[in-house]
Amino acid sequence: MIQKYFWDLNKEALKETERAIKDIKHPKFLMRMVTLLSRCDKPKELFSIISKKDFIKIWPKIKTYWLKVERISDFRDWWETIYEQLLEKYQHKYKNAKGLSPDFFLNFGKSIRQARISKGLSQKQLALSIGMKQPDISKIEEGKKNITLYTLMRLSKILELKRIDIS
Repeated sequence: MIQKYFWDLNKEALKETERAIKDIKHPKFLMRMVTLLSRCDKPKELFSIISKKDFIKIWPKIKTYWLKVERISDFRDWWETIYEQLLEKYQHKYKNAKGLSPDFFLNFGKSIRQARISKGLSQKQLALSIGMKQPDISKIEEGKKNITLYTLMRLSKILELKRIDIS
């Protein structure tokens, strides 16, 4: 099945890619996963190659690598949504998959929401002002989206936040 997504590789490179994708510690794992995820839009096929548990565990690293090699990607955003849905569905099994408790995200989201409302901004207005989409703002406020430091800085600047209480 893997050759379906790596049509541009010769037989030897395809064998190495199969080994890389089966081993999350392989030096080419992230690079090959980004290629695979850029070409695959069928979660069922992906999860026949890599388990959901491994995907949940490794997605933050894949996403970080992907952001380095490709700043804008609809496929990455789509797989991020799949990741968030899986994380929510299996939260009881992988409660600390990101190393932070769900309470952290909920409290952070409430702080962002309060600051946005006190500024008189809608979610859409805030999203436009920092270059995001409104559903992402909604997910942040619901505590369902982990954000980068860069996004935190943009939010803080627009909302004029000096401190965020997350306790």
